[in-house]
Amino acid sequence: MNSKIAVPLFVFLLLFIQISSQTEQSKKILDKHSDTAEQIIKSSLSEMKGYEWLRDLCENIGPRLSGSEESMIAIHWAEEKFNQMGVDSVWLQPAMVPKWVRGNIEKATIVKSNKFTGRELNVASLGSSVGTPKGGITAEVIEIHSFKELEQKAEEVRGKIVFFNRPFNQTFVNTFRGYGDAVDQRGSGPSKAAKFGAIGAIVRSVTSKYDNVPHVGTLFYDNSVKKIPAAAIGLIDADFLSNALKEEPNLQVNLEMDCENFENVLSYNVIAQINGTEFPDEIIVVGGHWDSWDKGCGAHDDGAPCIQTMEVLDIFKRLDIKPKRTIRCVLFINEENGIGGALAYADSIKSKNEYHLAAIESDRGAYTPRGFSVTADSLTILGMQNWLPVLNKSLIEWIRPGGSGVDISRIEGAKALIGYVPDDQRYFDVHHSDNDVFDEVHPREMQLGTSAIAILTYLLSEEGL
Repeated sequence: MNSKIAVPLFVFLLLFIQISSQTEQSKKILDKHSDTAEQIIKSSLSEMKGYEWLRDLCENIGPRLSGSEESMIAIHWAEEKFNQMGVDSVWLQPAMVPKWVRGNIEKATIVKSNKFTGRELNVASLGSSVGTPKGGITAEVIEIHSFKELEQKAEEVRGKIVFFNRPFNQTFVNTFRGYGDAVDQRGSGPSKAAKFGAIGAIVRSVTSKYDNVPHVGTLFYDNSVKKIPAAAIGLIDADFLSNALKEEPNLQVNLEMDCENFENVLSYNVIAQINGTEFPDEIIVVGGHWDSWDKGCGAHDDGAPCIQTMEVLDIFKRLDIKPKRTIRCVLFINEENGIGGALAYADSIKSKNEYHLAAIESDRGAYTPRGFSVTADSLTILGMQNWLPVLNKSLIEWIRPGGSGVDISRIEGAKALIGYVPDDQRYFDVHHSDNDVFDEVHPREMQLGTSAIAILTYLLSEEGL
């Protein structure tokens, strides 16, 4: 046989054998675990327990910004829910977190203009921002679309309010790509503007929804330059301001905010677990971040996703599933404006020399299940793909390489770090804004996500990696 033909044929045969082996393995997994997966889905969809927990959390506690009184109420609320489940252990893990208070004043008004004087702009203070002096700051506004443009106009910036107006790119199919493409102007824009002498910053909200609701989030000050006040602006008013500046480049805006940063305070991660029956020293974490921004009630970010992971333990208890490996739910505090909870947890597992087989994070809203994004070696991911016929029952379509989540990324030595990925098309409509409320969460979408995470957790426990 010609050698040029033999090599491709050999590769084809190997691929055929591998695919056949995977197909056979997938069938065995399906036959073995199909009934349990269907019981998990039936229990989740019929009882809607997590959805009702979310209603209680949103309507009776509300947003849970790190360091706030509401965050502590929510921490003890979750602790009590875990105790009611009858899991093997529940504890609070101390973590130091920032304390930032929004205050009562956040407004921007056009105060010097031939045509627009008195026009108010819908703004909200960005997390960690310093406030303004009483009465606010008044200055001309310069519109900027990129950091390159900021550098090019450096000499024009001094003494002005920089208006970062780079839009969310609606042409990207993946909305997280659109967010990532624009969010740097919120995170580091104020300090970059301050470097050139700006006295304040207004940032176009990073959102896929065209409305006038400001979308907040944290900024990160560069301590080498002066900290200047910064606010997010709704998209309708961002476009209005942009057009007004084209007519009157010298118009002036007054920006007033009374937000304030305080010393770090003590808070807690909430942790609960069911001990493994055969391999108790192999830990599987499920969780998300229990804090939220103080706009809306943090329903999608990250209340519902956290409750999905809480309900994994409850489903195991109510279906009397006794996992081979230890299942631990961790509700991390302080993801939104720091990673105090993640660092505290990482330090704890190092000091205890605990081994984590895998960790699953849910922090992308509670929409229809799509897949799991996995940080692991290729053979591990290939093996997990054998589980897809079981996971398909909860609408999971794929398992593929990718990032996991901010909090679990700090866990060292785990064989797989896994991000739950629901549909992302509506997530940035609500993200970090007053739009993120309980009514935006669909019960079936949320409970199907709970089912997907619970089934994957069960497979990890029973099959290992």
